[in-house]
Amino acid sequence: MKLILADDHTLFRNGLALLLKAHSTDCEIWEGDGLEAALAEAQAHPDANIALLDLHMPGMEGVQGIRRFVELNPALPLIILTGADDPQQIQDVLAAGASGFIPKSSTPAVMLSAIQLVLSGGTYIPPQALSTTSTTAPSRAVSNIREHAQTQLTERQMQVLRLLAEGKPNKAICRELDIEEGTVKAHIATIFRVLDVVNRTQAATVARETGLLD
Repeated sequence: MKLILADDHTLFRNGLALLLKAHSTDCEIWEGDGLEAALAEAQAHPDANIALLDLHMPGMEGVQGIRRFVELNPALPLIILTGADDPQQIQDVLAAGASGFIPKSSTPAVMLSAIQLVLSGGTYIPPQALSTTSTTAPSRAVSNIREHAQTQLTERQMQVLRLLAEGKPNKAICRELDIEEGTVKAHIATIFRVLDVVNRTQAATVARETGLLD
């Protein structure tokens, strides 16, 4: 595993780097203390498999930094590290293009499993956030949700939604539709925004309950 890790808290960054190296003998990590350093490492190491960035380090400016990193590195899966787990913040982070959201209070086992999930093409949402967010359709009328999605989502995005609802990871969606992974992530971010959801499970649930997949 080749990983870019950026956080301005040296103790946390070094500790996480040691944890990852202890659980992966072939783990190679390039560290930074801000967004500019992370971007420089991504440019210097195009073979990186994943990036972990602190949401509040220098240069990030919230989701603006996420959008900039994703735009410059569309094929590199990105996980955001933060000390909070607010559902709205999670939605904003995912809509900006991140593939995961890990609270810094998570256990080492959770962090490792989250990284593996994202590496396999999935999206990681902390369980405590899911428990406070409805897994059914939003409060808007079902017909309104369906009509809104049908006017806002392209045919390609509907294809991505159908495959997402089947449980397909990003890489499988790329192969089936013959598109780049960065494009898939962009489509999924749009789907989340249009359906007003924060994860793949909710997107699939809303799509089924509103008849979008019929």
